[in-house]
Amino acid sequence: MTGATILIADDDRAIRTVLSQALGREGFDVRTTGTAAGLWKWVEAGEGDLVITDVVMPDEDGLDLLPRIKKLRPNLRVIVMSARSTLLTAVKAAERGAFEYLPKPFDLRELVSTVGRAFSEPASRAGSADPGQAQDQQGEEDGLPLIGRSPAMQDIYRTLARLMGTDLTVTIYGESGTGKELAARALHDYGHRRLGPFVAINMAAIPRELIESELFGHEKGAFTGASSRALGRFEQATGGTLFLDEIGDMPQEAQTRLLRVLQEGEYTRIGGQTAMRADARIVVATHRDLRNMVRQGLFREDLFYRLNVVPIRLPPLRERAEDVPELVRHFLIQAQSEGLPRKTLDGPAVDVLKAHRWPGNVRELENLIRRLAALHSQDIIDAETVRAELAEAPAGTGPVEESLSGAVERHLSEYFQAHRDGLPAPGLYDRVLREIERPLIDLTLAATRGNQIRAARLLGLNRNTLRKKIRDLDIQVIRGLK
Repeated sequence: MTGATILIADDDRAIRTVLSQALGREGFDVRTTGTAAGLWKWVEAGEGDLVITDVVMPDEDGLDLLPRIKKLRPNLRVIVMSARSTLLTAVKAAERGAFEYLPKPFDLRELVSTVGRAFSEPASRAGSADPGQAQDQQGEEDGLPLIGRSPAMQDIYRTLARLMGTDLTVTIYGESGTGKELAARALHDYGHRRLGPFVAINMAAIPRELIESELFGHEKGAFTGASSRALGRFEQATGGTLFLDEIGDMPQEAQTRLLRVLQEGEYTRIGGQTAMRADARIVVATHRDLRNMVRQGLFREDLFYRLNVVPIRLPPLRERAEDVPELVRHFLIQAQSEGLPRKTLDGPAVDVLKAHRWPGNVRELENLIRRLAALHSQDIIDAETVRAELAEAPAGTGPVEESLSGAVERHLSEYFQAHRDGLPAPGLYDRVLREIERPLIDLTLAATRGNQIRAARLLGLNRNTLRKKIRDLDIQVIRGLK
C-alpha cells in the first residue's frame, strides 16, 4: 500500500531514523515521535494507516496504549517492538490486539516484510484473548516458564502467543530436558482456559494395560481390582488442558481409542454406558520423530494428523547457547530462593558453559547450577571449577553421548522388538538408509534456518542434488517458526 502513512513511536532517535529511511524507500509516508502522547494525538485525530510502537517509552508503556488504540480505531493495525523480549511481552502484545510483535534488535528486512503483510492480510487476524489477561499472571520476569532471548526462543514466544486464545491441538517436539511441559503449561496458564485444571500424564510411565483406564476412567467392577469408580484424565481436565507427554510411547490400542475421542468429542469410562463430552484442550509432546514412526507402522497416521495441527519444535540448548548466561542467572536466583548460598559465575566460567554440548539440555544446566551452589564454598565460581564439575557430572544428568552406529543399533533393536510376532516388510536396507538420510538433511536445514545453499555446503552436496532429496524425502523447509 505505497503512499500509506505509518506512525512510528520510539524514544530512540536512531531507531526512528533507520525505520523512517527504510520505509520511506518503500514508498510510505512516515511520521515519527519519541513519546506515547505524540502517537496517541495522531491516532485520536484519525491519522495514520499503520502504527509501529516501542513498548518502553518515557511517558507510557506502549502495551498499555494498545487497548485504547484498538477501542478507538479497531481496524488500525499495530506492530509492537520491544527489547523486553520475553514470553510475557509476546503474550501481552498478542492479547491486546497487536498485529505482530518483533523483538529488539530486529531484522530490518523482517520488519519491512511485516509491514507489507499488515497491509495485505485480511482484517481481524489478531487479538483473540481478553485484554489484560496476562497483566498480573507473572509479576516478575524471573517467574516466566520459558527463559531466553535468542532468535530461536523469540520464534517460540511468538508462536505460543498466537495460540493462547485458541483451542487448537498442539504437538511439542524436542529432546529430553528442553522444556516441553513448560511450553504446554505456558499455553494453559496464559490461555483462555487458565481457570480450568492443567492435567498431565506421561505415556511412557504408565503400564500399557492401564493407559485406557488412566485416560478415560472406569466404573466400579469394570475389571479385577476396580473396587470403585475412578475419574480419568480427560474428565479431570474438563474445562482446562490435557497434556499427554511422550505420546510416541502410547500403545496402538490406546491410540485407536484416543483417535475416536478426538474425532467424536466423546468417550465412555471403561465398563460404562454413558457417553461423556470431552472438554479439554489437547497438547501433546514427544522426543520421537512421529513422522518416522508413522512410516514404520508404530504410530497411527490418522492420529498423527489429528494431533499435529500446530507442531512446535523446542530447540536443544546447544542451538541457543546465547541463552546460557540468562539461564544461569535464573537458576542461581532460584537456588538462592531454595535456601542455597548466593553464588555468581565469572565470565570465563559462563564461557565454558556456553561451549558445552548439553546432552541433557536445560534440565542438565539447572542440575549443574544447583550442584555448584550447594557443593562449592567460593562466592564467585571460576572456569576451572565448572570444568571439573562437568567432567565429574554424575550419571543421569542427561542422556549419555552415543555414537551414530550405537544409535542405529538401538533403534533397530526396538524396531525388531516391535515386530516380534513376525518379520517386518521387505526392503529394510533401503528404508534404514532413507531414515538416516532424512533426519540428516532435516537437522542440517534446521541448523542453517532453511538456507539451502549453506545446508548443501555443510553436507558436501550439489545444491540441485539437495533439492531433489528434499523433494523425494518430502522434507518441509521452514525458516524458523512463523
